[in-house]
Amino acid sequence: MLTRLLLAAALTTASAAAFAAPGSLMIYTSTPNEAMTALVAEFNKAHPEVKVEFFRSGTTEVLNKLQAEFAAGSPQPDVVFIADAVAMQQLKDDGRLMAYADAPIQGFPDGFADPDKTFFGTKLIPTGIAWNTKSGAPAPKSWADLLSAAAKDQVIMASPLYSGAAVIHVGTVAAQPGMGWDYLDKLAGNGAVAGQGNGTVMEAVATGQKSYGIIVDFMALNAKAKGSPVDFVYPADGVSVVTEPVAILKTADDVAEAKTFVDWLLSDDGQAYMAKQGYIPGKPGVALPPGRPAASALKLMPVSAETLAKGVDENKRKFSDAFGG
Repeated sequence: MLTRLLLAAALTTASAAAFAAPGSLMIYTSTPNEAMTALVAEFNKAHPEVKVEFFRSGTTEVLNKLQAEFAAGSPQPDVVFIADAVAMQQLKDDGRLMAYADAPIQGFPDGFADPDKTFFGTKLIPTGIAWNTKSGAPAPKSWADLLSAAAKDQVIMASPLYSGAAVIHVGTVAAQPGMGWDYLDKLAGNGAVAGQGNGTVMEAVATGQKSYGIIVDFMALNAKAKGSPVDFVYPADGVSVVTEPVAILKTADDVAEAKTFVDWLLSDDGQAYMAKQGYIPGKPGVALPPGRPAASALKLMPVSAETLAKGVDENKRKFSDAFGG
């Protein structure tokens, strides 16, 4: 088994041990560091025999690191656990993912898993609008409210150049009749700015630097539960959603451990723990976190994975032109 050496200088946001011992499981993930650490600890309650190590950064940086390792002929992870299905589709198209025909996906919604069973959604993470409740700004109800005079220079969003959830959101909005790039250009024209990931957005809204943030729901609602002066709305005109899929690489050294991890994520216990972390579970029948709607209650902005995948490069270019970065 190849010795796994993660160079700390490769990415300053990395979270990983320097070496992974034989028989351990290496995961590359975009899950926030604190949440991933807690998830691994919960997984180890059920499977203490599996030693887990992980590298954590934004989806784009995770993929950049992984592509560099592919080019060098030494991919390190067994499992990839990242924000969006578009990135997974690209890995699948490149022949990097292992099919796992026996993954326990019974009961999950149709379309939640890749038809060829190379990657599997684990939860629903909608993007909506957070706002600072002490800012005096009116509570938003729709995406159009971010184009108002009250929102001028007061909106921040994650960048698709960094965040996988933002790739999905920008691509979804761009594909909507009546919104599209006309809406996104107007948003930029109203003074909206791009941060990096959703954490940057949350900090800006929670501290009052901005009144509004386009952000994934769990970050805003978890912050609210901890006393932060923020609230969150699922816009009436619809939300974009990521499913944070998980996949096993064809080059995985520890396939048995990787399957054990995937099985646990998709189990009732794994889904219940994700709900405990504040996510909407993908599996129906699992108790919801406080304040979260059931998946069936969400209005989803329709878009196909193929449309999202085909538009990634163009949408990133347009976003950079409109918002900078």
